[in-house]
Amino acid sequence: MIKVLVIEDNEMNRYLISFILKGEGFDVIEAVTGEEGVEKAVSESPDMILMDIQLPGIDGYEATRRIRASPAKDTIPIVALTSYAMAGDRERALDAGCTGYVEKPINPDTIIDELKKYMK
Repeated sequence: MIKVLVIEDNEMNRYLISFILKGEGFDVIEAVTGEEGVEKAVSESPDMILMDIQLPGIDGYEATRRIRASPAKDTIPIVALTSYAMAGDRERALDAGCTGYVEKPINPDTIIDELKKYMK
């Protein structure tokens, strides 16, 4: 079973993406803050991470950098899942270490296919 860590502070967004992933048979781990996300990324060894960018505490960019700096975590696909859609935001997420970038609001009909592009 593919294990996905969802790092998202908005309860409704976290519920929606977790519901969709679980419905497709994924094992879902949730984190609400950037710090909690880094901790769970290291301790749980997920197969993929969905990273909100605007988080309480450290933001998604910093959380991604910390995950990438941890031992054996440089190969986990990290997909920025964010409402940031200004010019340069995609590049900033990729520069921080994200593998991909998906804009919110997510489309429940296409999100799984989008995420599969980044899975190992």
